[in-house]
Amino acid sequence: QVQLVESGGGLVQPGGSLRLSCAASGFTINTYSMNWYRQAPGKERELVASITRTGDFTNYADSVKGRFTISRNNAENTVYLQMNSLKPEDTAVYYCNARMWGSNYWGQGTQVTVSS
Repeated sequence: QVQLVESGGGLVQPGGSLRLSCAASGFTINTYSMNWYRQAPGKERELVASITRTGDFTNYADSVKGRFTISRNNAENTVYLQMNSLKPEDTAVYYCNARMWGSNYWGQGTQVTVSS
């Protein structure tokens, strides 16, 4: 079965860093665009970062541009989100997403809390 397994979330102080990982199983991500979303309490789900199938193009929400980096390792069947200079407003549940044509797969979500 298709599954996205996320890891790396947790509690971090403002200014700190985290790296989220999303490991795919049941399919190979090399044919999928990969995305990270987040949803904070009382807020709409927000697209944070996207990366094309071969990793040649990336895109970021304005709020994270210059601080977050999305990457993928197709050989490892894994996508990453490196988060630096974290702010309290980055606190949210972060979701990994894989999309191709009519297929749309989601991870279970991982909590990121930025607080002193």
